[in-house]
Amino acid sequence: TGSSDPYCIVKIDDEAIIRTATVWKTLSPFWGEEYEVQLQPGFHSISIYVMDEDALSRDDVIGKVCITRDMLAEHPKGFSGWVSLSEVDPDEEVQGEIHLQVEVLGSQGS
Repeated sequence: TGSSDPYCIVKIDDEAIIRTATVWKTLSPFWGEEYEVQLQPGFHSISIYVMDEDALSRDDVIGKVCITRDMLAEHPKGFSGWVSLSEVDPDEEVQGEIHLQVEVLGSQGS
């Protein structure tokens, strides 16, 4: 139909911790949602999956972005910008990008 019903799932080391709201009938969603997450010192990555909600079948994965612990170490205060989505299924072509703003807030000893 030329549109999607996108939402995002945020996972830390493959554990889903956040699901955004679904933005209906669009290819250019805006969520504007903010989350504060405490990362354990031994975490490996934060993955953001962009999904397409489907009422009649299983939701489709549009693409994902992975932020590794090393990437955050390179940007100790965080970063803001457009990040290209990568494929989850190697047989699927992925086009698109997502604008992320990640702010790293320090706490005692971390």
